[in-house]
Amino acid sequence: MGLSSPVVASSHDRANVPFDPTPTVQATPDNATDPMNLEEHNHDSGGTGSLKTEGTASGDIKVEHNGRQEAEESRPPLPPRPSLLKPTNRPGSAYASKPTTGLSSIDIQTLSFPDGSRGTFSTPASRSVSESVSISAASGGQSTPSRKISRNGSDFDDSASLMSYAPTLRANGDLASLLDDGLNSQSAAWKLLSTQTESVNAFEAVDYEDISLVNFESEFDEIEAVDNKGVNGEEVLLQWKSKLKHYLILSSAGKPIYSRHGDQNLINGYIGIIQTIISFFQGANDPLMGFTAGNTRFVVTIAGPLYFVAISKLGESDTQLRAQLEALYMQILSTLTLPTLTQLFTNRPNTDLRRPLEGTEILLSSLADTFTKGSPTALLSALECLKIRKSQRHVINNTLLKARTDKLLYGLVVAGGRLVSVIRPKRHSLHPSDLLLIFNMLFEAGSVKAGGGENWIPVCLPGFNNRGYLYMYVSFLSALGDEEESEERPSTANSSSREDEIAVLLISADKESFYDLKQMRDDVVTQLQKNGSMEIIKTAVRQGRPSTTDIMPGTPLRHFLYKSRANVQFTMPSLSPHFSSPLARRKLMTLYHNLHASTHAKHSHLKVLHCVSRDSISLAWTTPLFEFYCVAGPNASRAGLAQGANKVIQWVKREEERVFIIGGAVF
Repeated sequence: MGLSSPVVASSHDRANVPFDPTPTVQATPDNATDPMNLEEHNHDSGGTGSLKTEGTASGDIKVEHNGRQEAEESRPPLPPRPSLLKPTNRPGSAYASKPTTGLSSIDIQTLSFPDGSRGTFSTPASRSVSESVSISAASGGQSTPSRKISRNGSDFDDSASLMSYAPTLRANGDLASLLDDGLNSQSAAWKLLSTQTESVNAFEAVDYEDISLVNFESEFDEIEAVDNKGVNGEEVLLQWKSKLKHYLILSSAGKPIYSRHGDQNLINGYIGIIQTIISFFQGANDPLMGFTAGNTRFVVTIAGPLYFVAISKLGESDTQLRAQLEALYMQILSTLTLPTLTQLFTNRPNTDLRRPLEGTEILLSSLADTFTKGSPTALLSALECLKIRKSQRHVINNTLLKARTDKLLYGLVVAGGRLVSVIRPKRHSLHPSDLLLIFNMLFEAGSVKAGGGENWIPVCLPGFNNRGYLYMYVSFLSALGDEEESEERPSTANSSSREDEIAVLLISADKESFYDLKQMRDDVVTQLQKNGSMEIIKTAVRQGRPSTTDIMPGTPLRHFLYKSRANVQFTMPSLSPHFSSPLARRKLMTLYHNLHASTHAKHSHLKVLHCVSRDSISLAWTTPLFEFYCVAGPNASRAGLAQGANKVIQWVKREEERVFIIGGAVF
């Protein structure tokens, strides 16, 4: 909902105001103040009575003193103003434009209705343009024009505030006007409307057709393969073009490596075109970074012999898309390591990398789908932790430290895709990008869970060391009861949710340490069950994230993201019930992407950003300590949004040692 920018006209300027062809008049009450009546006290007279001077149409002065008319010296008569006093004597005077310092002579307030539409509401003191000349009844039955006249002849007093004649700046509280000092001011009509309408959630009801995500429900459906005769070629091509997001990986020699949608026969032609365009700019020593075609954004990243291309219609910024392409590159390095990748292309520049990466396409696809659905972890480059008491987390840390083997490098307990505990060497820490790859492998791809209870996986963590492998022992536990756990274990791979999974991850640099790590895992699980920590973890996983109303009863906020910059961790409430569907979640993440892009744009100095749209209102707040983003329904006020944000910040400060892992355990 945009606001018209105020324009102030000087006393010499004239604003053309449309008039109703049929002039009308409006009588004011008898006790109304007549601006043309002049009252003064006669200090020369010894009486205590009032002196009333009344101007007539001819300019003569009548003086009444205690009911008696006296002829006294009077001031020179005011010059006649035929344009104001007798507007009907001049032909067409009713249509003449008049100088004014106001934006409009109509006092109208703008309202936003629950369905997202807008309407206007005329205040009781307002008058229409056709009622520009009003009549007030004088005591003697004579009518005089009732209008505020300034000394320079303009219709409104020059000393009046600009906001007095800019009604849209005094609209209801959902309009974020920087000129409006009254944060809580709302019109009577708006208050009445608010009491009679139900609360509207963000993205719930819009009065326009949003076609940007019309095909999102089928975004992750597989595309048919082109048959041998090519009969269904056009249909398959239409399916491929209907996808909102594509990721393409190719070599500098033009060899296709990976595509999220479409097989090799479908994308080969496009791969050749992309390689030609990128190589042309490379030859001119002007690397291609990206370009826009219609409503589609193309972003290119070059990493050694590999070209990464993101094609998006979801409105993400170049920085966000480039970070996603960087994560795909890290996923390839986690499989091959950088020396192996470099050696392959040094010996044979036209190497087909699909064969060395065979079997890992599911990891690339699950990572790409995570970005398309919307990932707060990828957006904020931060981790989410399971909310438990500080003392309970301390017990879990001590359990890991006591059972630690000498060959251990990192030890983690992860529940529902959220970090519960981590132990690490003093001068080593896990990079969030490495944990994103690990969580993607364990909880999103599903290939590791298919192995059952135990897994031994060689993996390269590029953030830690991109030149060698580490070895990861993974053991899955269920957050369900003991009886349910034994029943659910065989079908773990078929579970579509990661919320009921608890994993113990033990990482070592020694490839011969499998049995040592296995023994440590057994000791840790046994001790956690004895001291009750395992039950605490399972209870926290089953309860899930709290809702916004659980955190702040009665708040208008529907969702928020809070990132602690010092701890590189974030917290958020549950997506249910307002954003549980994939489409609602994507709309929410698109909003967060826009807020994040605005506050992190190059040369941007924004600290607080308030956005109003037809289907929601949102707020971004960045400080050296935290980043905060929240969203509420379109009917929420700016004051309610600000109060909700402050309450969330206060809640996080109180619960900081529960929602974040501060320091961690080191050895």
